[in-house]
Amino acid sequence: MDQSNGYEQIATAFITYRGQNAYGIGASSVRKWAQGLLPGATVLDLGCGTGIPVSKVLIDEGMTVYGVDASPSLVNAFKQNFTDAPVACEPVEHSLFFNRKFDAIIAWGLLFLLPEKTQASIILKAAKALRTGGKFLFTAPDVEAAWNDVMTGQRSVSLGSDRYKALLAEAGLSLVNEFEDEGENHYYDAVRV
Repeated sequence: MDQSNGYEQIATAFITYRGQNAYGIGASSVRKWAQGLLPGATVLDLGCGTGIPVSKVLIDEGMTVYGVDASPSLVNAFKQNFTDAPVACEPVEHSLFFNRKFDAIIAWGLLFLLPEKTQASIILKAAKALRTGGKFLFTAPDVEAAWNDVMTGQRSVSLGSDRYKALLAEAGLSLVNEFEDEGENHYYDAVRV
């Protein structure tokens, strides 16, 4: 059973078209966010894929990065790109990394690929895995919507801004900012209070 939401089946195409551009969409937004973290902060990259551009930006900014992704092919690419960064091949919602504490957690292009209950569970797990003052950044459309993922054809669901804000608050996270990048990806920037 494919636990990667279709990404293992399209891993070669993903790596070719989206997993090698260190300056891809979102890189500048992630860099700006990372610059607000303390030097050497420990960051968990949920749905890390190949690690490019998100993990690369974080590592370039001096962060210690842990990655998790359910696609064996994407995890192998991550290992090749970042030989010293710990990475686990497992579904994000079952990641053992949530048993650790992190200064920050990022989920770029991931949550909306998952069912609503799984999204809520990940937000709660992320909150519990953050140190007090820890930051959580994720992307998801600000409108409630459902569509088929362009690459995998699988169903994607945005819960919408109001629902994401409620889930963050329920998890003990305070939303500090919402913004969009050059690719019109909508970001939720929260902190554990």
